[in-house]
Amino acid sequence: VQLQASGGGLVQPGGSLRLSCAASGSDLFGRMGWYRQDPGKRRELVAVIDTRGNTVYADSAKGRFAISRDGAKSTVHLQVNSLRPEDTAVYYCNAQISFDNYWGQGTLVTVSS
Repeated sequence: VQLQASGGGLVQPGGSLRLSCAASGSDLFGRMGWYRQDPGKRRELVAVIDTRGNTVYADSAKGRFAISRDGAKSTVHLQVNSLRPEDTAVYYCNAQISFDNYWGQGTLVTVSS
């Protein structure tokens, strides 16, 4: 199983980015989503989506971020809008197969003027 994340970068406060994660190596991916981690802090959930399109967002993401999943259900996107400096972190893609978790390599999002 491999997860390939892309879309991070440097953006000014108030800006937007679109993160994408392509999963391969299985046809059994269940819930997929995004987590983020600042240095010295725990990894935290940003948003997740299951195979039926049900979503869960962190309170900090509600109203600003939108997670979606493609028809084949192996690619997940995270549209991040109205970015704030505190959104700066490494964003990790996650995919589950049954009770096993798989992680992508992380993509850095830096929000700074």
